[in-house]
Amino acid sequence: MNEVVHIDHLPGRTLTVAGKEYLYFSGTSYLGMARNKEFALRLQEGMHLYGTNYSSSRISNLNLRIFEEAEEYLTKLTGAGAALTMSSGFLTGQMVIRLLETKGHFIYAPRTHPALWRTQADFYDGNFTQWVKDINQTLQAFPEKDIILITNSLDPLLAQRYDFSWVAQLPADKNITLVVDDSHGFGVIGKDGAGIFPQLKQYPTIRLIVVSSLGKAFGIPGGVILADAATIAAFKANPFFGGSSPVIPAYLFAFMQSQSIYQQEREKLVQNIRQFTSYVAALQLFESFANYPVFYTKQPQLCRYLKEHGVLISSFPYPSPHDELITRVIVSSLHTQEDIDKVSRLIKTFLGQ
Repeated sequence: MNEVVHIDHLPGRTLTVAGKEYLYFSGTSYLGMARNKEFALRLQEGMHLYGTNYSSSRISNLNLRIFEEAEEYLTKLTGAGAALTMSSGFLTGQMVIRLLETKGHFIYAPRTHPALWRTQADFYDGNFTQWVKDINQTLQAFPEKDIILITNSLDPLLAQRYDFSWVAQLPADKNITLVVDDSHGFGVIGKDGAGIFPQLKQYPTIRLIVVSSLGKAFGIPGGVILADAATIAAFKANPFFGGSSPVIPAYLFAFMQSQSIYQQEREKLVQNIRQFTSYVAALQLFESFANYPVFYTKQPQLCRYLKEHGVLISSFPYPSPHDELITRVIVSSLHTQEDIDKVSRLIKTFLGQ
């Protein structure tokens, strides 16, 4: 059964419930930005310059330079042709899908994030590896020349990294657009946290569009679209973009001023992941992959055991309240060596070791 904890403050490496302090090994603030004091100071400076919110259209006759500066930086970081920021990762996904839905035949990979759904019917709980094996046969079954493939870059719930080498074998007689949600990879995987785009841009026979939340690793309430310059220009010209509010500019200012902080916290995160992995790899309890902070287990009872011993981990049904529990230990850059030692010892005790 899923037990929900109610609190009145944002967790960091710890949280307090009913007067008791717990270690917190959950959430998606992988680089700890939500509780990073240096980042908070830069955000305060940004709010001094730009105020607490900015809800005007990006196509109005007043344009704040910080938007273009951040998008130029994201373009250079990832190697994309251009970048476009919006007020949420979910909104970026929905705008891309709405603008493409009449442009070709949609084929969804299993477990694709809801941000990329047209309707709930687009979701199914299949096996990504099998989907890849079948994709060319699937493509040939459709007469349409224009195909839109939609997938996540990885599975942050089951802690699986996806192999995209199959993209090189896609049929040349189809016009294929590959749309990838990198929300749980961007800022964590790739050189300097550049995410999946640099890996996928090597395939010139496809049109690549990557969407991502900026709220996970980077701690920015917003989203980004990465694509070629012509595609981004088309998105900018659409009413979905002109009619939406932008990212709060103070956060983009903090983002631009915090690259050294991100790098520092990314290095801490990798150290913590490797430390935890060294303790639990031989236990065969978790699914995980190298240098990624999520460790999935098929034993949901671990959550209750750890809570009884002062540690809260992630365990909830997904994607709906009626689904099975997804139970994970999630490491962040905020954790100390002592934190990781403690949770590792408790996990071994849970297994009777």
